[in-house]
Amino acid sequence: MHLELVTQEPQSASRSTPILFVHGMWHAAWCWEEHFLPYFAQHGYTVHAMSLRGHGGSEGRERLRWATMADYVSDVKQIVEQIGQTPVLVGHSMGGAIVQKVLESRQAPAAILLASAPHTGLIPATVRVFLRHPLAVLKVNLTLSLLPVVRTPRMAQEILFSTDMPKEQLQTYFSRMQDEAYCAYVDLLGLNLPRPKRVKTPMLVLGAADDTVFAQSDTEKMARAYGTQAEFFPNMAHNMMLEAGWQSVADRMLAWLDERGL
Repeated sequence: MHLELVTQEPQSASRSTPILFVHGMWHAAWCWEEHFLPYFAQHGYTVHAMSLRGHGGSEGRERLRWATMADYVSDVKQIVEQIGQTPVLVGHSMGGAIVQKVLESRQAPAAILLASAPHTGLIPATVRVFLRHPLAVLKVNLTLSLLPVVRTPRMAQEILFSTDMPKEQLQTYFSRMQDEAYCAYVDLLGLNLPRPKRVKTPMLVLGAADDTVFAQSDTEKMARAYGTQAEFFPNMAHNMMLEAGWQSVADRMLAWLDERGL
């Protein structure tokens, strides 16, 4: 299957280990191109951002709703083979859960989870969204489409972005968003959850203090399951790589990779 892969090379390759960024629901490789790819390339890394099947420029849009977590794990493994060297894996939101699943059967030099779906699943997050938008959640299950949850810029902002994000910027991001796989969502309700005991890769777990999707307690529990401690960024919403404070997140990631000699 053809999968979109966006790559940026550093002017001076001072880092020997590449990085692969994996997006979350409703997004594609574009969400990493805005800030993270150029910034990490400036710091000497060869960086890659992929689009999962049915997203961005990847094949499979016509069967997107039927894609499973196992399919997405297969996509990441395909890209890792294409890169030719096992990279540091960075996953945001659903992409964080995918990275966790990949690491059950394949080690990486390191992994970083950003506002990640926890290993305990999406039931608490679904309840939180249902309490605010019950009709949208009902429509999700009637249409087998995740779009009703982010059907307007205002709803997308409520879930993903800070309330003070400029309207033009919000509209730009909203226009790039798309539907998500219903089957993968069901997997993350409980059918195919990550199993931390199978993962040996060192992990950095970062969360957003103003995240309306995942509770800090869930992120803290996930970090403990991987033998580490979660770190939270104040005044930041779910889409940490696109928020105004994205550079503070990137700098923490770079410092942690430095500490590990990567």
